[in-house]
Amino acid sequence: MILDVLAAVLVLGGSALALTAAIGVVRFPDTLSRMHAASKPQVLGLLLVLAGAAIRLRGNADVGMVILAGLFTLITAPVVANRVGQLAYREQNLKDRLASDELGDVSD
Repeated sequence: MILDVLAAVLVLGGSALALTAAIGVVRFPDTLSRMHAASKPQVLGLLLVLAGAAIRLRGNADVGMVILAGLFTLITAPVVANRVGQLAYREQNLKDRLASDELGDVSD
């Protein structure tokens, strides 16, 4: 009973974080803000949903797949955010937003 309530809280909390991340991706004005919304709260929301699912499964063989999905998300999300940031920098979309351009000498 208590584990079911905990699993429900984790799934609902993760779903709320994923929803706010999706709203942030749509509503934020620039690439850096959208990149932040697409990576940090989205990953945390997915991990909370997966944790709730793992608690609900309680030792089933599918818990291993849930853990693998969480690990692959943790591995790939920073890489995707980095690539999006590099693409936005190369297309000159961030020049007015940066306080200092540390890549200016390296990328030319």
